[in-house]
Amino acid sequence: MNLQSLLCVLPSQLFRKKSVEMPGGSPTSVLITGANRGIGLGLVETYLSRPSTTVVAAVRDPNHPSSQKLSSLHKAPSSNLRVVKIDSKSATDPANAMSQIKTQGVNALNLVIANAGICNDLSPLATADPAVVKEHVDVNGVGPLYLFQATLPLLQKSEGAKFVGIGSPLGSIGGMDQRPYPSTAYGTSKAVQHWIVRKIHYEHPELVALVVDPGFVQTDMGNAGARAIGMEKAFTETKDSVAGIVAQIDAATKEKGSGSFAMWTGETFPW
Repeated sequence: MNLQSLLCVLPSQLFRKKSVEMPGGSPTSVLITGANRGIGLGLVETYLSRPSTTVVAAVRDPNHPSSQKLSSLHKAPSSNLRVVKIDSKSATDPANAMSQIKTQGVNALNLVIANAGICNDLSPLATADPAVVKEHVDVNGVGPLYLFQATLPLLQKSEGAKFVGIGSPLGSIGGMDQRPYPSTAYGTSKAVQHWIVRKIHYEHPELVALVVDPGFVQTDMGNAGARAIGMEKAFTETKDSVAGIVAQIDAATKEKGSGSFAMWTGETFPW
């Protein structure tokens, strides 16, 4: 038996070390992309409300008014905020951001949430523009890969560190019958993201990695999608979605939750 075959049959537990949850109140560093609006903003507010937490808010344009407003958010005792530039289309922004936060005293990360994304087209396969599909894949699929590669060294400095992708059932292959809506560009891009995040679970025993479905959320993106299918607005309030996402992240360990596609409600969705 060659080495490749051996690795395929050995129990994955042999390559795992025990992971731990982030203890409440302990110094924690969290990086969130797409941090200046919608779900990302809600996540920033939630983690800043926890004591002794450094939140790295990654935004496409730090000079945008919505990014500037982040500095005025309420912070719990000993918690602080760092704002960095990460455009998900950029191959260099994530690494540059890591260099920046190191100079600001952030030398390890406990949690990275790949939240930034776009949904600008809901065309069916027959009429989808391949260029638009590629744009979505670059942002929603390849963007999290850039982010993971840049943040990995800092994640590996924290025991039980977590990498989380904010996913979508529209990117599910196994559950496509449950979400049969036209979404070629968005669905394809989220399927790429899902694969990458789940692969992190298997390739990196030291990390917890999972995808969380935020639900049909009343954000600009969610409401636009709702109107596209004849609804007035999406039906999940942002604060409820964020609370559910954070609950899934808090509960996830290497042995339970890592490698899964969790819904914000606590259920799981098919890959």
